[in-house]
Amino acid sequence: MKHLVSITDANIPHLLSSAHNIENTFINYKFNKILTNLFYEPSTRTSSSFASAMYKLGGKVISINDVNYSSVAKGENLEDTIRTMGTFCDAIVLRSRTAGQAARAAFVSEVPVINAGDGNGEHPTQTLADLYTIHKEFERLDNLTVTFVGDIENGRTVHSLDKALPDCEKHFIDTFDKSIWPASDIYYLTRVQKERGSEGSYRMRKEHIKHIPEHAIVMHPFPRNEEIPTWFDNDPRARYFQQMRNGLIMRMAVLSNIFTEQDKYLDT
Repeated sequence: MKHLVSITDANIPHLLSSAHNIENTFINYKFNKILTNLFYEPSTRTSSSFASAMYKLGGKVISINDVNYSSVAKGENLEDTIRTMGTFCDAIVLRSRTAGQAARAAFVSEVPVINAGDGNGEHPTQTLADLYTIHKEFERLDNLTVTFVGDIENGRTVHSLDKALPDCEKHFIDTFDKSIWPASDIYYLTRVQKERGSEGSYRMRKEHIKHIPEHAIVMHPFPRNEEIPTWFDNDPRARYFQQMRNGLIMRMAVLSNIFTEQDKYLDT
């Protein structure tokens, strides 16, 4: 895996196995590597979990979490920024504003580029965290029913997860007005992407909860607005805080696999 631009670039079974080993086995990682976190949009969980993952793997992090304080503010284009940071580090985590920019970055980069969300395109490492959460719950990624609720058009996490679950039955609901949701194993909620022009607001109501099966799980990539009330947080079907923990583990798996392959290439 040279770059991780789309979820289709990932060897999902291998990364699930790697994440499981990281979570359940003590391994003293000592990657003498430097990671650049390059974020053109705000982030809490993705940027912080990548930084934490890199530190846990024994590496260091260059953090550019506000490009307005970089040469981007002087008009520097994406490709020049990527080439520049690639001379200082071993991999780049890129959060970009527009779909397709991660692919543009990977095209010119001499170091691996990891897509941390490109506009309304994809968010592959969030999807890997979601898949790890689902697999831990159901021990499979097929023959499940998934209902996506919320901003379907601009929700990049929806786009990636949809691609990653080809053997599942799926429902897409772009409004919470329906009082009864389809019986499903997984309910994946997303916020309204107002920064991408989406409008409206959604709120999960108690009448929805009454029809969610007891074995089902409710997921959300966060940040949330009003779509999941905090009173649901202690419900045994809520899994969004577990997604966050799994995100750290999975990002450790992604980085360790990239750096292991990188070292093998350098040794040849």
